[in-house]
Amino acid sequence: MRTVLLYVMATILCLATSEACAQATRTWVSGVGDDANPCSRTAPCKTFAGAISKTAASGVISVLDPGGFGAVTISKSITIDGGGAEGSTLASSTNGFTINGAGITVRLRNLTIEGAPVTSPGLNGVRFLQGKALLLDNVRIHDFGTGVLFSPAAAARLVINDSIIDNSSGIGLLIKPGAAGFANVSLDNTKLNNNLTGLQAEDRSVVSMRNSFASHNGNNGIIASCTSEPVEISIDNSQITNNGLESASGSGVRSNGALASIVISENLITGNPRGILASAGGDIFSFGSNRVVSNTFDGSPTGVLTSR
Repeated sequence: MRTVLLYVMATILCLATSEACAQATRTWVSGVGDDANPCSRTAPCKTFAGAISKTAASGVISVLDPGGFGAVTISKSITIDGGGAEGSTLASSTNGFTINGAGITVRLRNLTIEGAPVTSPGLNGVRFLQGKALLLDNVRIHDFGTGVLFSPAAAARLVINDSIIDNSSGIGLLIKPGAAGFANVSLDNTKLNNNLTGLQAEDRSVVSMRNSFASHNGNNGIIASCTSEPVEISIDNSQITNNGLESASGSGVRSNGALASIVISENLITGNPRGILASAGGDIFSFGSNRVVSNTFDGSPTGVLTSR
């Protein structure tokens, strides 16, 4: 009798929360899928938005074959993986991916996020409003107003590996925490090319950039800009080249504001109107291992550091 009673109670609970009970830890999308399907491998969905409602928290949405799978808002921990297929999102006059959920971790892998530049350009390729962490791995984001807007409402992490953010009409990667937010960001083997500005980090941000490129951005390659609270960027073994070609005041690396600080080591900084520029009380510290050459004005660091 006790076993039967427990079974009946579990059945009632599952029926009361039928959507949660129907969710799977692994779902699939396909260019020939249908969002009325259960999103299984043999009956895939058509869009990421259709699949996410049928995927359990911390589950994985995988791409079966090439296709455009639409913009999506994510409010729970999840992984979206393009795998070996061409998993893409075309976002016209909107955001590609919006992440907005307290304490969630979102992973985007092997994806292309396109902003439809000819018809109606997209707003942000990825917009992060709330969550614990966002991880981008082998993601290409192009032709948006802003490629990635990371503006967490609380403390959050952003990790970008093996990715490309290019052809933004504004900023490729904008780190702009909310009033109570803090951003901890790392980039490795990432290209920020042909945007108006490659990378801009603002108050309450700590950014590490390694083995990466910021090239052919119309204004600044990389800028730390503070209003009233600290912002720190470290750049190591990277190339910051040929930026500022649309602005005579553009810089390869710029620190702006009394609490803005940049540390540079083992970088090539060349072909910019200003190689390095510390303005409005900002600091740029060098380990003395950089090659700052062939800029219109190379500039000088505000201090030189020694290895420990």
